Amino acid sequence: MSIQYIWEINAKNTPTLKKKCNHCDSDRFHCSDKFRLNAQKKNIDIWLIYRCVKCNNRYNMTIFSRIRTESISKDIFNRFSENDTDLAWEYAFSQEIRRKNNVEADLESVEYEILYEEILEEQMESSEDEIFIFKIHNPFDFNPRISTVVRTCLHLSSGKLKQLMDMKGIFVHGKPLQKKHKIKNGDIIQVTKEKLKFVLQIENIHPELIISK
Repeated sequence: MSIQYIWEINAKNTPTLKKKCNHCDSDRFHCSDKFRLNAQKKNIDIWLIYRCVKCNNRYNMTIFSRIRTESISKDIFNRFSENDTDLAWEYAFSQEIRRKNNVEADLESVEYEILYEEILEEQMESSEDEIFIFKIHNPFDFNPRISTVVRTCLHLSSGKLKQLMDMKGIFVHGKPLQKKHKIKNGDIIQVTKEKLKFVLQIENIHPELIISK
């Protein structure tokens, strides 16, 4: 049975919004990780607060509008009230919320780190598996390229990754990897061991892949 390795992608910040500020010449807003709540009788409005990166002008992105208070669970309501950061990030990364507010995110503004398991040269030589399997954990949707993650985790140059792709040595859900592919949570990457070894040997390096933590 093949061993499944984990590649975990951790965002370091939420994406900025591409939005013109009406107080200065800036066109970017960052998430404050705070909510604004306004209750009127039995209805409530909830916004996620953004601030202009230059002048700190506020923009409120609508989460709920005129929603009945009883339709929100007590736990979720408390998280809104307490400015729960994890909840703020869920909405800041939500394509659906941005679509409803007619705003666009600058996904290139998201910095991230990759945590990946170590594969030693000895493992590559002694493994009986013909295919190495890697599963992507990426809880937030900000479209990093699979090719970038693969190059980082397998320590491949752009040229060597292209050789591996040309050799049909790397697959995503059973289909050959294309550079345009963007990562989705749960993606399965399959790499042919012998073709990977061949590419690494051509590069005249030992495939000593170091865990990044």
